[in-house]
Amino acid sequence: MNLQFKWTLWTANVFLLMNILTGAFGQYAPNAAYATEDDVSTNLSEVESRESGPELEFKYHDHEEMTRYLRAISARYPALTALYSIGKSVQGRDLWVMVVSASPYEHMIGKPDVKYVANIHGNEAVGRELLLHLIQYLATAYETDTYIKWLLDNTRIHLMPSMNPDGFLISREGQCDTIHGRHNARRYDLNRNFPDFFKTNTKQPQPETEAVKEWISKIQFVVSGSLHGGALVASYPFDNTPSANNIINAVFQNYAHTPSIAPDDDVFRHLALVYSNNHAKMSRGVSCTSGSSRFEKGITNGAAWYPLTGGMQDYNYLWHGCMEITLEISCCKYPPAHELNKYWQDNKQSLIKFLAEAHRGAHGFVMDENGNPVDRASIRVKGRDVTYHTTKYGEFWRILLPGTYKLEVAAEGYLPQEVEFFVIESHPTLLNVTLHSAKGHAPSRATTTKTKSKRITTTTALPLEIGKMLFPEE
Repeated sequence: MNLQFKWTLWTANVFLLMNILTGAFGQYAPNAAYATEDDVSTNLSEVESRESGPELEFKYHDHEEMTRYLRAISARYPALTALYSIGKSVQGRDLWVMVVSASPYEHMIGKPDVKYVANIHGNEAVGRELLLHLIQYLATAYETDTYIKWLLDNTRIHLMPSMNPDGFLISREGQCDTIHGRHNARRYDLNRNFPDFFKTNTKQPQPETEAVKEWISKIQFVVSGSLHGGALVASYPFDNTPSANNIINAVFQNYAHTPSIAPDDDVFRHLALVYSNNHAKMSRGVSCTSGSSRFEKGITNGAAWYPLTGGMQDYNYLWHGCMEITLEISCCKYPPAHELNKYWQDNKQSLIKFLAEAHRGAHGFVMDENGNPVDRASIRVKGRDVTYHTTKYGEFWRILLPGTYKLEVAAEGYLPQEVEFFVIESHPTLLNVTLHSAKGHAPSRATTTKTKSKRITTTTALPLEIGKMLFPEE
């Protein structure tokens, strides 16, 4: 077994509380990141001085301005940020992602990766600017804000300001309801361009969606938000509904406002409420215009609002075990720039608190009897018909609300295990499982770092002030 991994796992299990308090839990995993130092732009002729730091106005930034700003802040905060591109748009513009974390270049073993993606529809521009301001806020607040320091020390945050830079180029400020610029340069709606579980998606895959699919196949993201505009609501899976049996039903279904319930509906509703309740206005459920939809508590099931095929949030969940919700953050899709400060103030707390939900539920490692990580082991919570998988380091994360659960763990060549555990409100549960080789072994109970009992009760302690902020009392 790799000595570095042994040391990492021992550190995670024995000194978890001490390391969270010091922000040093977990060894850095070489070559675990999608971004490397070669991906990071440090062209100092295009950035502002490190001494003065980059300034970010409340205005809309075109692609070149956005690129210069991302490079500038990455140069200004090299220990907290890393800039990389996951690919290019139809017209050759980089699809930039900024990592903000205490370990920007490398995945931190045992710590979750999370993400936001904005500007999927090119004319929905508010999210694009909010992510630039979020990058600046996280980087500048690290040394002075205890909560932000804890979040960056224990989470790797990936922020993509624009998935559709070509569409944004032809959009126009002040246009609230038009579709001009919504699609990519080939006139495809990128949020209808992903594989779909319920219906075959026959639309030609686009470079932007192909880049995102490859990106999320390489990094096990735990939680994600997709930023849109045109309403004020947090929408959660499923977006689509099971296929209809005939043409009449199919036509009716396209206009039916029927919820399509995911196995983790309780968790998705909770995640949507975290965003809505921390937003300045969303939880009121106010309609954007007279006659438009009103959303109770500012949340909705996607299909209950309107069904769609090929959406990104369903794909994240069903293909990769990433719990993504869609965040509609502005009634006007491309409001005047002078309103951006207001949108930032409305969403700032929500954007931060939502990402921290990656630390809720259960997490741990799956190993063999020799202590080696088991890659691609299937992780299934009994009664929830969706399968997650471990990373190459044997890691898994499962966001769950308080309660008692049974975890079914299986991998090729190993005896399956079933482990009972519980989740409490105040602390995430640390759950390490050992799988035994199927060769020459009788079935055995799951083993963990704490006990050989099938009931697991180990929880990860958080600093008191962080625990209160992350899990406030009802």
